Amino acid sequence: MAMVPIVLHPPSRTGGRRVTVRGEILGLAHSDRDVVEFLRRAGIPEADDLLDEPAWVMWRGGRAHHYEAA
Repeated sequence: MAMVPIVLHPPSRTGGRRVTVRGEILGLAHSDRDVVEFLRRAGIPEADDLLDEPAWVMWRGGRAHHYEAA
């Protein structure tokens, strides 16, 4: 199985998901808007179009677009 470059990790106990790109931590996102901004800063300008693309983004733990505390 090929690794996808963008990973949104499971929601934390206090809310939010850690966002990594190729293993580098970009930050803790509390919304899709946060994710898009982190990715934009990392040089991925069309990030909002990628969030539902499984070849680019893996949502671990919980459902996609869910950021509330685990």
